[in-house]
Amino acid sequence: MPDTLRNAEEGRSEGPVPPASLNGVITARTAVLLAALTTVLVGTVRKDGYFADPAGLSWWYAAAWLLFAAAAWSVRKVPVRHAVLLIVAGGVAVAATGLAAPPRTSTDSYRYVWDGRVQAAGISPYDHAPADPALTSLRDPWLFPTGDACAGPARARITTDEGGRHCTRLNRPKAHTIYPPVAQGYFLLVHALSPEGARHKPLQVGGALLALGVTGALLLALRRHQGDLRGAAYWAWCPAVPVEAVNNAHADVLGVLLAIARLTMVVRHRAAGGALLGAATAVKLLPAVVLPGALSGVLARPIRWRAAAAVLLPAAGVLALCYLPYVLASQQSVFGYLGDYVAEEGYDNAAAENRYAVLRLLLPDTWALPVVCAVMAVTAWHVLRHGDPDRPWRGALLVTGAAFLLMTPGYSWYALLLIALVALDGRWEWLGVAVAGAAAYVTSRAFDDPRATSVMVTAVYAGAAALVLVGWAVRRGTPTSRTPSGDHPRDPAQFQEQN
Repeated sequence: MPDTLRNAEEGRSEGPVPPASLNGVITARTAVLLAALTTVLVGTVRKDGYFADPAGLSWWYAAAWLLFAAAAWSVRKVPVRHAVLLIVAGGVAVAATGLAAPPRTSTDSYRYVWDGRVQAAGISPYDHAPADPALTSLRDPWLFPTGDACAGPARARITTDEGGRHCTRLNRPKAHTIYPPVAQGYFLLVHALSPEGARHKPLQVGGALLALGVTGALLLALRRHQGDLRGAAYWAWCPAVPVEAVNNAHADVLGVLLAIARLTMVVRHRAAGGALLGAATAVKLLPAVVLPGALSGVLARPIRWRAAAAVLLPAAGVLALCYLPYVLASQQSVFGYLGDYVAEEGYDNAAAENRYAVLRLLLPDTWALPVVCAVMAVTAWHVLRHGDPDRPWRGALLVTGAAFLLMTPGYSWYALLLIALVALDGRWEWLGVAVAGAAAYVTSRAFDDPRATSVMVTAVYAGAAALVLVGWAVRRGTPTSRTPSGDHPRDPAQFQEQN
């Protein structure tokens, strides 16, 4: 069978399909790499090194990312039918590694458990901080230990009327919750479904199920839009998924699932896609960054006002409806700690340590924030004006990746959204941003000198930016009409408004 016919039968492929005699060897090689990756991830999750040995933990991270890169490279030449089986089976195995230990590098999931418990008691999670004496009756020895159990490094001291040594596993116990309403609904659902004394495990299982749901959504989207199904491996096997979505149980994965469903649905059903975007933003505000991608091409001449309204109005409506019950039930602001969080992380301060690190390498500190705003505005305008409405995830990846490179966030789980967009679009070079985020969050702790930490963070994000530029240059210089995600030149007629 000619290669071109074989490619059409198996799905979009990168170059000629290997001879049949090599298919088994390549598939076996990929399976071995995947098994090695799974083994290393178990060791990574079980190593409790975030506080005691961040340098040692960073080596485990490095090994996992290298094996992931090798497996993702190898699967490109595996026949699609076999690759899909590997992606699904490997995705299950990789996600399961996150269940091998309690949360290791983040305490956010403890706040999720607490917010679910508070709601189950009929109290708005926005009205009281965890340290508020009004919620004393909801405390238990697991989330609020006493005595020698307070010796752990991730324990925040609290005061009580009883005296003695009291603490909590929750971070920022004096701050009101920051999580939006759909996330709160998720916390309440997990609480309701959890057996007595289950502690952290139900949220980890929920994270694993959501991560597998993203893998399934990616496979369906890639098939529907004639992409290379093997791209789903960028999400299913990525080390950040078991660490952040499963082990640390970050609710971001729910927002990722809704955002991916929204971007793939908007091509044919704009109103439903807009509604999903509103729901994704009500999980965490970060998915709102995909909005320019969802509106790709609406500013092309003639301006497509109806298409924009079909996305924006449902998104705003769903977001407002999600907040409404909590607004009515709460006496305090439903935005909680958001304003203080922005200030704490230095997003409003160009001189904040490690914020806007790449720009500050090139420009004076006082220029950083205005330049970020200007570059993001230009990037969003480019996507709105020239983006492909049939592939909105491409513009979403560009805007999301640019925001990360400009703002250089210090939390590695933020990159979950970017990783899923890479899986849809196939531009693997953006995964360097996720690696940089992990290094900024974990490896930076190995340095005692703040200046050394700043240099390291700047270097890893600058390296990620360089990788993106290299990927762009290689694609520009490749004498082929096909991109890694299986794209091909599109007829201008295909850019007509679809409603």
